[in-house]
Amino acid sequence: MALRQFFLGFALTLLALAAQANAPSIELRDFDNRPRNVSEFIGKGQWTIVAVWAHDCPICDRELGQMSAFHTAYRDRGASVLGVSIDGIARIGQARSFAARHQLPFVNLIAEPDPDVLVKFGGGAFVGTPTHYFYDPLGRIVARKIGPLSKEDLEAFIEAFDKSPYARH
Repeated sequence: MALRQFFLGFALTLLALAAQANAPSIELRDFDNRPRNVSEFIGKGQWTIVAVWAHDCPICDRELGQMSAFHTAYRDRGASVLGVSIDGIARIGQARSFAARHQLPFVNLIAEPDPDVLVKFGGGAFVGTPTHYFYDPLGRIVARKIGPLSKEDLEAFIEAFDKSPYARH
C-alpha cells in the first residue's frame, strides 16, 4: 500500500511545477443543456477533482462509485468532485442514464470528445477516460492522473500535497 501511494504521489506531484494561477474557463453544458463554465466550480476555497468519464468506459463504470464516496465524505470538509462526460450532446441521454444508474451526487457537465477542448483543463494532451484533474483551493491545477483512482488515493494525494512545499495557500 505504501509503495502504491508513493508512486501515485510521485506521478501526480510532477504537475505541481506547472501550476496555473487561475481556474480554467471552459464553457460546457449541464445535463439540462444549460451553459455552464467549469470556473463556477473550481477555486472556491476547496479542492476540486474534475473526473472526466464516458458512459461506455468500463474503468469509469467501476470507478465512479469511488468518486461518489469521496465527494459525499468531503463536500462539506474542503473537497468536491465535478464530473465531465465526454459523450457529447449527441449522446447526452446515455450520459444521463449512466449518471442516474451510478447515483452520482456531484454536478456533471457534458463535453464534446474534442482534444482541443479537453486540453484546456491543463496537464497536457488528453489521453482518455478516466482522467482526473486536481485543482487546489486557489483554483490552480496541481496534478492530472489518467486511469482509475480510489477514494483512498484521492485522500492520500490531497494530504501529501497540503504538506508539500508546493502548497502555497
